[in-house]
Amino acid sequence: MNPIGIFMTAIVGCLATTLSASAANSIPANGAEPNAKKFSIAFVNDIHAQLEPHPELFWRDDHSKRVHNAGGLSRIATAFKQLEAERPHGMLKIDGGDTFQGSGPGAWTQGEVMVRPLNALGLDVAVPGNWSVAYGAKQLQSLSEKVNYPIIAANIFDQKTGDRSFQPYLVKEVNGLKIGLLGFTDPDVPTRQPPHMSKGLNFQAAKVLQPLIDELRNEEKVDVVVLITHIGLHKAVPLTRQLRGVDISLSADTHERTYEPIEVGDVWVVEAGAFGSLVGVMDITMSGGKIVDRQWELIELREDKFAEDEHVKGIVDEVLAPHRERMNREIGHTDIWLERYNVMSTSMDRLIADAVKESAGTDIALSNGFRFSPPTAPGPITEADLWNWLPLNLEIKVGKAYGKQLIDYWENEFENVFSRNPSRLYGGWLARPSTNMDVQFDSTAKANERLRSLEIDGEPVGPDKSYSLAAGARDGQPADQIHRVKRCHVTKQIGLTTHDAVRHYLAQRGDVTETGKPPVQCVVRPDVLRSQYLAFIKERQQEREAEMQGADSPADPKTSISPSVDSNEKEPHEKEMNDE
Repeated sequence: MNPIGIFMTAIVGCLATTLSASAANSIPANGAEPNAKKFSIAFVNDIHAQLEPHPELFWRDDHSKRVHNAGGLSRIATAFKQLEAERPHGMLKIDGGDTFQGSGPGAWTQGEVMVRPLNALGLDVAVPGNWSVAYGAKQLQSLSEKVNYPIIAANIFDQKTGDRSFQPYLVKEVNGLKIGLLGFTDPDVPTRQPPHMSKGLNFQAAKVLQPLIDELRNEEKVDVVVLITHIGLHKAVPLTRQLRGVDISLSADTHERTYEPIEVGDVWVVEAGAFGSLVGVMDITMSGGKIVDRQWELIELREDKFAEDEHVKGIVDEVLAPHRERMNREIGHTDIWLERYNVMSTSMDRLIADAVKESAGTDIALSNGFRFSPPTAPGPITEADLWNWLPLNLEIKVGKAYGKQLIDYWENEFENVFSRNPSRLYGGWLARPSTNMDVQFDSTAKANERLRSLEIDGEPVGPDKSYSLAAGARDGQPADQIHRVKRCHVTKQIGLTTHDAVRHYLAQRGDVTETGKPPVQCVVRPDVLRSQYLAFIKERQQEREAEMQGADSPADPKTSISPSVDSNEKEPHEKEMNDE
């Protein structure tokens, strides 16, 4: 197969592509396989406490469509039932984590609002996500005891006892096949999230996995090993390559929509979007102890395709009833869609950053490149929307930094998102500045050489000039740090929160009709880049093809899917508190 042909366009007006791993590469399972057995997996991830249907943006093959009603646990329930009915051989239902956090009701109840609706879905297993510690280690344990399915994680340990906080794996029998399900969550949780959230827990690295895979193979005698990770697609792919004995790799954290699976040797790596807007289903056929056929489909849970399950809808209505008045309180109105599906700049975050800047009275404001929150459609903006945008209500911190600090800050942000080493692709998308800052960069340049220009209010940033800045303050953050700008001076917290800032901004502005020019622009990419990792695949593939052609040798698609981790690289990099 021509290696260029393994890619297909998967985003609107941008370079991101996804690796096609066609079932044509497998041996067809048919009547010639007398001992063939099938099983299926339905996979959701990163629901982020989005209990109800919500506005959504779908994109694929250069086409995009905004819909006003998609997803919701009631629609997931309908999809699960339909998929199971079509698969009498048996299906496992798996949740990839980041389930209890991400909405107002989730925050107001410390995730408790999710328990009854989740228990109605008939899930078989789940893994914790990086935001599963949002309400503290004790609450995570409490939630895990209240759901009616096991939560597994091989690398979370109790700091005091040294014991695992969760069982590392689960063995399930489906259609006469033994399936080993192995869980692994982000070992960087103590630095991605404020440290107090995971206090009492110890997160270990991926070295814990291979002995457990061997245990599943040699002692549990499983037929298939399914690795379920919450580390992001950019880390799941190289990790899958490094492990022996994995058959299927289910990824979560980065909200990537892998309409076509990524093939790593003989293993498929997939991720199923976010917010309960999509469900992925994989059908596997086994014969002679091997996978001989597999199919993957990422299903969009649109209103016109899937009705809401009335039973689950009733439960959701009941658990949300105490919160409806607060959720529905109007704080503004928008005439445009407010979205967050872009690596570099989004309308939603431009509004937030400008609001923080205005309330703080500073030269600039900075906000994280969060991935959570489905779009907000034209119409009223409610408290529920605000809590979707900002599930953490942080007090605003202000201070001053020199231009050189801002330059260094942006170089580090670029490395977090566009590093040539996949192990350094960290956290979320690019940080979001207020719209009076203009950041021009080249994502393909070397580390610490990506920034092309940096301006504030149309004037070039002077390295020795002092600028005031504002951002939400996080527990455990050094007193002299604002966002990830270190060694700031004259810092203080002003008694207003990020939520206060947005409410005030909307009250003063009236209808939102536009959110300004994107303040962060890449000089070698279109303004819209939906995927952090799928673009990374394409670029590395093209580089390797060029290298192989230069060596007068054909590129091998099995070895050029993504780069291996080069432990000898010494590019400067900071990863502190860079969450999604």
